[in-house]
Amino acid sequence: MKVFSLVCLLAVVPVAAGAAQAKSKAALAPTGAARTSKAVRTIELTGGDTMKYDLASIRARPGERLHVVLKSIGTAPKIVMAHNFVLLKAGVKPEEFVTAAMNARATDFIPSDMQDKVIAAKGLVGPGESIDVTFSAPAKPGTYTYLCSFPGHYMVGMKGELIVK
Repeated sequence: MKVFSLVCLLAVVPVAAGAAQAKSKAALAPTGAARTSKAVRTIELTGGDTMKYDLASIRARPGERLHVVLKSIGTAPKIVMAHNFVLLKAGVKPEEFVTAAMNARATDFIPSDMQDKVIAAKGLVGPGESIDVTFSAPAKPGTYTYLCSFPGHYMVGMKGELIVK
């Protein structure tokens, strides 16, 4: 019974923390959730036609294995409203990354010459599609930016923070 209670608590706390810090109306009633398994914690993230993620922040322990699933809940065609997930290393300026990304259509707006600035990334999804990426949270505590690098999306707020403590 104690194990079941602990698993339930671990599943609810990250969702509540993310919802409390959400900055957009879409995130006020989050559809994102977190599940835990033995070694990897799954974070469900959505993005839609409002160009916002439903979670403004994700908390993790140093080195924790995370499995991020991004689902597009929008209805606009993928050619004009696709989303991706890019987690940047500490010290990388998001504005510089997304500026370079505008010219990287062939690589889903993830510039191949900036791979050394990325912790984890996964390419484009359209309406009803999902992508997933598994990675380890950085060993160094800090705040790391995640964003959508589809042109214009970061600038209107499709971003969040991975807070490692």
